[in-house]
Amino acid sequence: MSSNTGDTNMSLLRHVVATLAYRGAKTLKGAPPDFPAFAIAAGTRTPVQILAHIGDLLEWMLRLAQGTREWKAAWKAARPSPWEDETARFLASLRALDDYLASGAPLGFPAETLFQGPLSDALTHVGQIAMLRRLAGSPVRGEVMIRADVVLGRVGPDQSPPFREFD
Repeated sequence: MSSNTGDTNMSLLRHVVATLAYRGAKTLKGAPPDFPAFAIAAGTRTPVQILAHIGDLLEWMLRLAQGTREWKAAWKAARPSPWEDETARFLASLRALDDYLASGAPLGFPAETLFQGPLSDALTHVGQIAMLRRLAGSPVRGEVMIRADVVLGRVGPDQSPPFREFD
């Protein structure tokens, strides 16, 4: 890794995006057909609504990285698309974001701002989906995450198998 702070920040952002892809793919893979609409109580978000919100966050982060402040006026999470479409949107948003970060283009906002805002929020929401999987009776197995094979630029559904999982 370069000693240049900008290069270091960009590498770290790309690593977090790859981590989000790894954890997200693991959490979304194998969800039962009725899971997207699972609700633990009235007024709580369903998994598909959370996934749609993650898509919104990633699209917003790309706009921030490109220097645009605006949040999407028509928030999609209120009317999410089907689970498969939201999963495809999640992956496409990760790809677009990683492509921009890898392009060498300057960031429109500091890396720290991008991390503390949309990126950390997206990580939190992937954790919520994992928790809902457990509550719905379809848990995602735990994993020794410091040993996970997270690779810069690998932001699609094809991730390395887990190093060591546990229940």
